[in-house]
Amino acid sequence: MSFRDFLTDRIGFIVIYGFNVILIAAVVQLDLLGKNVSLDGSNIAYMALLSTAGLASFLVLDYMRQRGYFQGLQMLQQSGLNGGKPEAMEGVISLPAGITREQRIAVELLLELYGAYTDRLEKHRIAQDQHQTFVRLWVHQMKTPVSVIGLLTEQPHGAANEASRRPVGAVLESIQEENDKLRQGLDMMLHTARLEKFEADLRTQKVDLLQAVRQVINEHKKACIRYRIYPKLIASHEACYIDTDDKWLGIILHQIVSNAIKYSKSKHDGSKSLIITVTKDGSGCHAVFQDEGIGIAEQDLPRVFDPFFTGENGRLVAESTGMGLFVAKEACRRLGHRLEIESKLGEGTTVRLHFPRSGALHEGLLPLK
Repeated sequence: MSFRDFLTDRIGFIVIYGFNVILIAAVVQLDLLGKNVSLDGSNIAYMALLSTAGLASFLVLDYMRQRGYFQGLQMLQQSGLNGGKPEAMEGVISLPAGITREQRIAVELLLELYGAYTDRLEKHRIAQDQHQTFVRLWVHQMKTPVSVIGLLTEQPHGAANEASRRPVGAVLESIQEENDKLRQGLDMMLHTARLEKFEADLRTQKVDLLQAVRQVINEHKKACIRYRIYPKLIASHEACYIDTDDKWLGIILHQIVSNAIKYSKSKHDGSKSLIITVTKDGSGCHAVFQDEGIGIAEQDLPRVFDPFFTGENGRLVAESTGMGLFVAKEACRRLGHRLEIESKLGEGTTVRLHFPRSGALHEGLLPLK
């Protein structure tokens, strides 16, 4: 800010000051007239000169005192205008603290806005990095089922002799298995995308937890038969109604049962069981899923809900993405439910879902971190 701009902003103050000088001179003149005395022109001019000099000195000193602050603002403005680069916002940090209270408040406000801006930018960057990582991982995993399906469809025509050809039923079953992997991968991509607009896709209602669990088990019936996994549902009541979104509840239950099947089929020791217990008490409804799979290493348990974390099991099971439990945990957090997991390596995993009584759902609706 130039000195001219500084004076322009204070033109009202200067005018009022000059008017006050004239008013004082007029009052003195009127008082002296009562005594048959009057001020001559030289005295009035001297008074005006002294007042103007005092005002000018004050304005110059005040401008010099605040010039550093004005220059900092001007540099910040120029750096932001030249190209509109986001990094120009970093100049806020170097702004002088300000001289007047008004300037100090303005600087503090700018620093708070800059802090909020950087926090939001960092969250956006993390979300973008996670999305890109997930897309790359998802594309890589989708390539495997597509390649296997391609080999299976070519096998009956490209086999060297009849003995080397697999039965049509076995080929179709393998294609179905790979198709299930494709479907699950596509579903995971859709669920992750919907999680970003969770509130827009939410519809709460009374849902029978037992019926929802039965439906998910039926959807995985073929996979359970294929891998000799025997689900068993134990319920303390004929029905257990909870306040939730039926679609998101299905996604959560699907992910838990899918994980139980995925990590149980890798354990080659005959048939395995999947026990699901649904209970109800004064605090709400509870669902416990106990499988006899490969379990989770103790050091991996604290991180199983982190996005893209697969741990030791990710090296054993190729289709592990590290996103399933993350999506389930986030959905539970936003719905006001609670998801807990405990496991012992080589023995199996237990997943607990807790649904509070009616009325607690809306208290649990929280934004995505």
